[in-house]
Amino acid sequence: MQKSRLFYIVYILLEKGSVTASELAEHFEVSTRTIYRDVEALSQAGVPIYAKQGKGGGIHLVDRFTLNKVLLSDKEQDEILLALQSLSAVRFPDLDHVQSKLNSLFEKNRVDWIEVDFSPWGSGKWQKEIFHQLKHAILNQQSITFDYYGSDGEKSSRKVAPIKILFKDKSWYVQGHCFDRNALRTFKLTRMADLSITDKSPLYEYPENLIAAADSKEIETNKISLKLKIAGEGAYRVYDDFNADEITLEGDGSYRINANLPGGEWLFNFLLSYGSLLEVMEPKPIRSELARRIKKMAENYF
Repeated sequence: MQKSRLFYIVYILLEKGSVTASELAEHFEVSTRTIYRDVEALSQAGVPIYAKQGKGGGIHLVDRFTLNKVLLSDKEQDEILLALQSLSAVRFPDLDHVQSKLNSLFEKNRVDWIEVDFSPWGSGKWQKEIFHQLKHAILNQQSITFDYYGSDGEKSSRKVAPIKILFKDKSWYVQGHCFDRNALRTFKLTRMADLSITDKSPLYEYPENLIAAADSKEIETNKISLKLKIAGEGAYRVYDDFNADEITLEGDGSYRINANLPGGEWLFNFLLSYGSLLEVMEPKPIRSELARRIKKMAENYF
């Protein structure tokens, strides 16, 4: 606790220039004697800090002191700035201001070494706002309510205690405990509407291993064992979409795939994206449903 308090004392002094011991004591909810001990500890660690009595007094840092002189090596500064830039590159909100301040603090120029665009996530006011709201709810352990459009197009109202935001297969999702289903669920952000943050969530009394176990169970029970045949012309996708141990190259140049994939509407969209290059060999229910969908699609053109 003291180490964290010492860092923030330096940060406050860098921001304000000077502050009284009583102000710091009130801020950290400790005694002024503790603050003076912290000042002494910082001084012994090499931080040029001093206390001044009388009018205009208080605790100060020497002029032109910067954080990099004592607490972080040059390499550590670079690693912090590069990590922040990596997050900023994937449209993580509110980081440009933080990075700008640290660049100034460390007396370094910003180098734009990476750029990532997850469009359409990176565009649109709604997507950015929902990301910020979810981050706030997770960090403050609050529940959220929203309307959700399922893969069948039906709208339902949900109340969820969000646990984490994840990026999976070209899309952003939020995972959390759904009170309406009393189970762990994963929601695609682009299907969410009218999100609002509500009360403190009781979910956070759950042991973390219980959440992890529910997550693992949900994933495993939803998987389907597939046997696929993909024409040689589909080679450019095969090794992107499947693991090497799931792929067998046949003598005619085609590929045999044995894979376990999550079920649901996305699976049919994924299989159909191969067009005529793919044939589902097994299981028969998936093969039959895919044939039905292809026939229905063809009826739109004849």
